[in-house]
Amino acid sequence: MKKILLSSVAFAAFSLITLSFIKPAPEPMRWYTWEEAVALQKKNPKKILVDVYTNWCGWCKKMDKGAFADPAVTAYVSKYFYPVKLNAEQREAIKFNGENFEYVSNDNGRGGVHSLAYALLDGKMGYPSLVYLNEKYERIMISPGFKESPDLLKELRFAAEEMYTKTTWEKYRDGE
Repeated sequence: MKKILLSSVAFAAFSLITLSFIKPAPEPMRWYTWEEAVALQKKNPKKILVDVYTNWCGWCKKMDKGAFADPAVTAYVSKYFYPVKLNAEQREAIKFNGENFEYVSNDNGRGGVHSLAYALLDGKMGYPSLVYLNEKYERIMISPGFKESPDLLKELRFAAEEMYTKTTWEKYRDGE
């Protein structure tokens, strides 16, 4: 009986020690639709981070698996932003500020673009592109291209900490 009790205690201790070294899986990024972010914005204003992507964009997928999966990025974005995924080729209309944004086909009938993505990116349709908006939906900056976690965190801080009111992105990025 003593051996069974001793074995049970040893097993329990080993289990507790082992579990203390196992870290829970990090929470994945919680992405919102444009409409969800607008509704949340009314209750608790935050800046908005819009990830403009397409389904066929390889660099977009790589960024989803890399920088956007990084626990430090996820935590920072969750604290300071409402992150929005906006498919630049989505067919569903988005109504915002009394305006209807819709998918617009190319002249040749092949492909097209969503007019909200077009407006947010000033017509410079490259993917992935991030658009940072303040609490009043005013654009802070457009950031085209793939980013690794450290570069993305620097951009996020620039927007969240409102460094754009004190300096340019280029000076901030370069440490001037």
